[in-house]
Amino acid sequence: MTRLDFTQPPFDVLSSSERESIKKQTQIRYLAKNEALTAEDNNYFYVVLKGRIQQTLNGEELHDFAATNFSNDWFDARKQPTNEFNSISSIDQINSEAAANLSLHQPHNAAYAYRYQYHAVEDSLLLQVNSEAIDKLSVQNRHIRKLLSGELAERMQAYSERSQSSTAAQHLNYSLNQSIVGNQAESQQLMLQPVTAIRMLEVHTISETATLFEAAMTMTKAGLKHVLVKRTPTIERHPTRSHQSNLGILTDADICRAVSEQVDMSTALCRDYAKFKLHTISHQQDISEALLTMIRYRVHRLPVLDENEEVIGVLGQSDLLAFLSHHSQLLSLQIEQANSIEGLKQPVESIGQYIRTQHNNGIKIGVISRIVQALNAHVFAKLWRLIVPDMVYENTCIIVMGSEGRGEQIMRTDQDNALIIRNGFSDPNLADYAETFNQTLADMGYPLCEGNIMMTNPLWRQPLNRFKSEVSTWFSQKEPEHAIWLSSLLDASYVCGDERLLEGLRKHLQIAHRSADPMFVRSFAQAALQFGEINQWWKKFVPLIGKPMPQDIDLKKAGIFPLVHGIRALALENDIFEATSTKDRLQQLAHLGVITPKRAETLNEALEFFMARRLDIALATDNKLAREVDPAMLSALERDLLKECLNVVKSFKNELRQRYQLDIA
Repeated sequence: MTRLDFTQPPFDVLSSSERESIKKQTQIRYLAKNEALTAEDNNYFYVVLKGRIQQTLNGEELHDFAATNFSNDWFDARKQPTNEFNSISSIDQINSEAAANLSLHQPHNAAYAYRYQYHAVEDSLLLQVNSEAIDKLSVQNRHIRKLLSGELAERMQAYSERSQSSTAAQHLNYSLNQSIVGNQAESQQLMLQPVTAIRMLEVHTISETATLFEAAMTMTKAGLKHVLVKRTPTIERHPTRSHQSNLGILTDADICRAVSEQVDMSTALCRDYAKFKLHTISHQQDISEALLTMIRYRVHRLPVLDENEEVIGVLGQSDLLAFLSHHSQLLSLQIEQANSIEGLKQPVESIGQYIRTQHNNGIKIGVISRIVQALNAHVFAKLWRLIVPDMVYENTCIIVMGSEGRGEQIMRTDQDNALIIRNGFSDPNLADYAETFNQTLADMGYPLCEGNIMMTNPLWRQPLNRFKSEVSTWFSQKEPEHAIWLSSLLDASYVCGDERLLEGLRKHLQIAHRSADPMFVRSFAQAALQFGEINQWWKKFVPLIGKPMPQDIDLKKAGIFPLVHGIRALALENDIFEATSTKDRLQQLAHLGVITPKRAETLNEALEFFMARRLDIALATDNKLAREVDPAMLSALERDLLKECLNVVKSFKNELRQRYQLDIA
């Protein structure tokens, strides 16, 4: 082929007139083996028609751009390396000297001190495109602008839009006008709208000393099934947390309960029947967060707060469901209504179908994973309720850890759970309850943990004080397993029971870390570098020219684990314990100035790309443990994004090396 293929990205998004225009701005270039592009040649955009072009920086091989039987890679030779060294601010105790040397010896224009070089690995044909024509198209066409953007987030968005459109209209010509927008794109847009996009219920507030009769009259007059209850702040009620402890809600169910108790409605006070410590949501949060909160905490109404922490409306469950027309909340209701273990199996099975549907609909992987985390937690809590008596439930706390705790486990890979027991409480059947819990989950499709990080293991079924003692030992890292166990516990998320037990353990984690060797975090971060670099993955294509075939890319080792653990180490260093998801940790790190907001966004986009591709493999093969991707089977756009995300991982690992002085002789 010696011309542009308008059926492949990035030029398959061009309109007819734009295609005719770009045709006039191209010419064929031939590069003999080992011949390099000159400095003048670096001012063009290229599509590889035949052969392979290698990109290097200071003699280091970075990427290959190849023509295959499936698609043709492209590259913009004008793109130059950016300065990655300052993405993470320097560490005082460990790396202050290195940071000082960096600032002395690295000029402000260091980003321009190096240039990428390109040479032919074999005889190659390139289609050279005038850079001015590319720039003109980028101005006219938002799709081409996003596809060729230097920002990973924009290119990810472009990829998502293409995936949605191809699913909705697989055989239609992909044009740049905005008339082709599938249902999948609409679902994604709805989930990312602010909560204020949904009609909210009016705010009606009464005093805690009002009678139930007055409350019923207010609800009837307003046509509502609830009323907010305000009580006077006191020191005991934490006056600085007014919307957690001093704002309550009284519902029609509470009125019915009072009637069944035959109380005098004209004298009974609202404060005796209202529920306080409400779950609320900010007006700036998106609808996916509201849905997640309702599922996680099994609530039907969410007061919406403005920037001054004042209630501006109440978001009702029915209004949210009508707006979204999704069935995750229905699954939550089915789980809640299950009155036997057998009855719990059907909604558990439906969770897998929900994942497939939402992924096919183009919903962002981060949104899906957090909703699935909430649904799984609801399953675990319900199962524990069905197994143990009330006394056990009230004196224990179930937590999940690892990817489940972080809200980043999409498919049911394995169980990582623990049982924290209140000090002084005992029950002779706890081991049997734990065995029933873990085995029932395994029967439902949640595999047992190969590392035995489950409550059937006595190590993960202990009173709070014993857990604290174990944690203090783990910070000494006397055994190789200690860092693994500590990593799991740092990701812990509450499921059910007495949440104060987890809060106590989390507080001890912070104390134990502060008392540990100052160099602990350095050795802890080292694990992020344990897997080798994947910077020559393009050699997967050598079978096309008759050479041996290497392994596929392990997405977990090459991308997910280095990002997750490196960010976990940064969070530990900066005393971030409440945030357990990688996204939340990145936001906290950006808030503290440890990394820039832009860098946080890039790292999260790369992580979600790896997670989404892993889910693609799992859904296509029905193998929940699948994590290896064959680059030869990816489109040119997917390969481009994979290369970019692997490059993000590589630069992040270099940042960790610099920050903690790792791998330094």
